[in-house]
Amino acid sequence: MHIGIVAGELSGDLLGAGLIKQLRFRYPDAKIEGIGGPQMIAAGFDSLYPLETLSVMGLVEVLKHYPRLKKCRNNLQRHFINKQPDVFIGIDAPDFNLGLEQKLKHTGIPTVHYVSPSVWAWREYRLPKIARSCDLMLTLFPFEEDYYKKHAIPVKFVGHPLADEIPFQVDKNIARAKLGLSSDGIKIALLPGSRYNEVNQLSKFFLATARWLYKQRSDLHFIVPLANNKLRQSFLQHINIAPNLPLTLLEGQAHEAMAASDVVILSSGTATLEAMLLKRPMIVSYRLAWITYWLAKLLVQVKYFSLPNLLAQKRLVPEFLQEQVTSENLGFAVLNWLNNPKQVKVLQQKFLELHKTLRCDASKQAAIEIFSILDNQ
Repeated sequence: MHIGIVAGELSGDLLGAGLIKQLRFRYPDAKIEGIGGPQMIAAGFDSLYPLETLSVMGLVEVLKHYPRLKKCRNNLQRHFINKQPDVFIGIDAPDFNLGLEQKLKHTGIPTVHYVSPSVWAWREYRLPKIARSCDLMLTLFPFEEDYYKKHAIPVKFVGHPLADEIPFQVDKNIARAKLGLSSDGIKIALLPGSRYNEVNQLSKFFLATARWLYKQRSDLHFIVPLANNKLRQSFLQHINIAPNLPLTLLEGQAHEAMAASDVVILSSGTATLEAMLLKRPMIVSYRLAWITYWLAKLLVQVKYFSLPNLLAQKRLVPEFLQEQVTSENLGFAVLNWLNNPKQVKVLQQKFLELHKTLRCDASKQAAIEIFSILDNQ
């Protein structure tokens, strides 16, 4: 058995690792290769390129790296056409994967796309390309399945692996003990992103917010998990904004940092889903290159951009975009959560309901759908 997989970033690496483990229950000796990260490699995956190859966000940013990305995709296309895998699975990274899937499907290779592009939010014109590119769309969220069914595209909602892995209740003090933090005091987690551009854009605003908050309350302690040394160095470039701040820098351990915190300030993305599953109140922020933001304003069709709000289809958590990302806006939003424990309890109950909706044994469900494709060849 030969299976091709291309994952786009750290969140895709998590999904890919869970899927590979399930695939190996049935095909323990399968050759599984493509692009993946450390978790996929640990599950027995052969990565032909580093995961970071595809970790580019935003229209303008992608254009800058287009020649390198195109060369990578062309090489993968030739590789898989020559090797003819039994199935190819693109995990997220739609701008890269859909084009690759379309070429492979044209040669007769069955294709699956795991994680729906945000086509329901913007660039709906991509639907015909999606239909041409993949034999099956696997979605993480139930509203996405409904959307694709309306457009007659084969689809299956499988749930989200994070919802399977994270318990319904997480003990804050146990998480603090694991990180060597005291159990008393208020802990605020700062997560400026998993990509270099995100960290470079948001770190100065998050640090300015931390400085503003510390002036209001001296019992605060800040926790900053950064996935690798490159992101750590980017964050440290801005550290002088908030000198003498009580702050703990972590190498990775974003999950533990959020679990240990009372409130999370974070970049929009998968981390907002994880914070929701951990039942932590949050403030979501994002900043794009101005040209990217201007283009997005013309194309985006949804009211919210954070996953908790999208899933609930209403504003559960505050969102701040572009010039709204200021120390005062973020700081007051944090204080609102800290000063209103009843609001936090209501929020946590809503998060629990969403958690239950997403807990479906996702990796197993995704593998079952792929087995069905393989069995019907």
